[in-house]
Amino acid sequence: MRPISYSRAIAVADAVATVASDPTSDFLAGGTTEVDLLRQNVFLPRRVVDINDLPLTQIEERPDGGLYIGALARMSDVAEASAVRERFPLVAEALLLGASAQLRNMASMGGNMMQRTRCSYFRDGASPCNKREPHRGCSALDGFNRGHAVLGVSDHCIATHPSDVAVPLMALDARIHTEGPQGRRVYAIDDFFLLPGDTPHLEHPIAHGELVVGIEVPGAPVARTSTYLKVRDRESYEFALASVAAAVTVTDGVIEDVRLALGGVATKPWRARRAEEVLRGAPANRETFARAAREELASAHTRPLNAFKAELAERALIRVLGTLTGTESTS
Repeated sequence: MRPISYSRAIAVADAVATVASDPTSDFLAGGTTEVDLLRQNVFLPRRVVDINDLPLTQIEERPDGGLYIGALARMSDVAEASAVRERFPLVAEALLLGASAQLRNMASMGGNMMQRTRCSYFRDGASPCNKREPHRGCSALDGFNRGHAVLGVSDHCIATHPSDVAVPLMALDARIHTEGPQGRRVYAIDDFFLLPGDTPHLEHPIAHGELVVGIEVPGAPVARTSTYLKVRDRESYEFALASVAAAVTVTDGVIEDVRLALGGVATKPWRARRAEEVLRGAPANRETFARAAREELASAHTRPLNAFKAELAERALIRVLGTLTGTESTS
């Protein structure tokens, strides 16, 4: 047994100061990821600072039609909030498709942004893993990698990012608010999640002691016509093999605005910008959707066990776009 000291913070500044002053400490929110990693000897702090008493549970409506969600808002509460369901159905759907009801009641929105990969080689605590121990190697490259990423990969890591709700937040250009030793910072969500490159152990640009305090979702009228599709091996409590967050506006049969992001197939929540470029201003039909999907997955780097993911993601994109535009059976 490794001894771990525990304390509770009642103010953001106190929590930040405590963790920032000790390189062996970390924040503890819902604990739905951290407790597992503690048990597996992957997460090895000497001190945890419980932040559940901090006043970060708000779900605030903004004048532009957007939202500000406190980092300690529980996933289940956000999923059921009327403003989320009405303005951003893709966010509500992604939350309800993530984990189990019990975990959603405990897991926090900020913690979800910070959760670690479910790669078994990372979590077994023994296999070579560049994400867990830099420069050790990546066991997944030639190992069992059926569930691993095909987009945003490198020669050092192919671990899939596990979050569901981060995918629609990526599509909506959300911003992550933090408080740290240097004060408040705001990150564009695409900058908040880092590609592995040759430093897969660096998943975010934040400093030690920097605490996620909120998620800002800008107003986006297109998001009212949106959905989240999750393809997985089983319906109950399973991570995505491929997922799509999509929002579309069609005027006179032409795609006026579109937001797309992919999950389950990339090393970070993946904004499908190539597909968006193909779709904007194009006719809303299956041929256009298929062309956009092919363009987005053209850069996929597959391995024998996960090669199916590229086609699966393409099919999921086509299906979602057909559903949202009411053109599923047209060509």
